[in-house]
Amino acid sequence: MTMEIRYGKTRVVFFRLAKRSEPPFAASVDIDVFGERFKASYTEGDNTEVVATDTMKNFVYATAAEFSGHTLEAYVTFLGRRLLTTYPQMERIRVTATEVPLDAGHAEAGSSDIVFRMTRADTAIAHADFTRDGRDIAISHTRSGIEGMRLLKVTGSSFADFARDKYTTLPELGDRPLTVVMDAHWQYADARAFSAEGAGHASVDEIRRSLEHTFHEFNSKSIQELVHEMGQRLLSSFPSLSAIEFSAQNHTPDKVADGKNDVRVFAEPRQTFGKIGLVLRR
Repeated sequence: MTMEIRYGKTRVVFFRLAKRSEPPFAASVDIDVFGERFKASYTEGDNTEVVATDTMKNFVYATAAEFSGHTLEAYVTFLGRRLLTTYPQMERIRVTATEVPLDAGHAEAGSSDIVFRMTRADTAIAHADFTRDGRDIAISHTRSGIEGMRLLKVTGSSFADFARDKYTTLPELGDRPLTVVMDAHWQYADARAFSAEGAGHASVDEIRRSLEHTFHEFNSKSIQELVHEMGQRLLSSFPSLSAIEFSAQNHTPDKVADGKNDVRVFAEPRQTFGKIGLVLRR
C-alpha cells in the first residue's frame, strides 16, 4: 500500500489596507502541504510534526502585514518561501492566491483613493509549488491567470460552414452577437518573471487589455479561432511567457424578437453550453 499525504488550509481571506499611503491588496489564500513527516498523524494519530491549519491561517495574516509588494505572484512567492523557512518538517507546499477584486470608485476629481468596488466578476489567480533544494528553496509549476471573464460582442463574429447531418438544427450565422465566459492562464519560462523578481512579468491588467482588444478587433469565424488569435497575440507581445491556456464556454443568447432599425431582442441562452479548450506552448 502506498500513501500520498496532503493537508492544509483553504479560503484564508485578508484585506491589507494602509489608508491613502498605498493601494489596498486583498486575496483568498489556499495552502497545501505535502511530506512524509506527517505520515504518523494518519497512521498513528501522532500530531507531533503537524502544523495546525489554524496556525497556517494566522501565518497568512502575519505575512500579509509584512508583505510590501502589490501582485498575487509576488505574495505567493513571499508566503511560500517564508513557510518552508519557518517549518522544516514541510517538504513541499503549494500556495494559491485568488484576487479579491478592489477597483477604485469614482470621486469628483477622478478615481477615489478611499472607495473601492468589489463587484467585478473576473478574478486573478496565481499559484506555485515550493520544495527544498539543499539549503535553498526552489519554486516550480508557477501559473497565473484570470478566471470568470464574461465578454459580450454585439457584432463581428460568425459561425457557419460546420458539419451538418440529420441531428443538426443550428442555423448558420454570418454575423452574431457572441458571449464568451472564459478562463485564461499563463506560465513563464523563468520563475523569476512570475515573482516579478526578474524582467518580463506581465500584469493581469496588461493581459486583460490584450484579450479585450483582440475580441474587439478580430472578426472570428468561431470561438476556437478567437482563442487561438488571443493566444498568438499574447505570446507575441510577452516573450517571457512560455504557455497560454484557455477554457471557454459559449453563452451566446438566443434571438427571440426583431424590432425596427435593426433592433434585435435576445433571451438568456439555454443552460447547456459549448466548451472550448486550447493550450499554446512555445
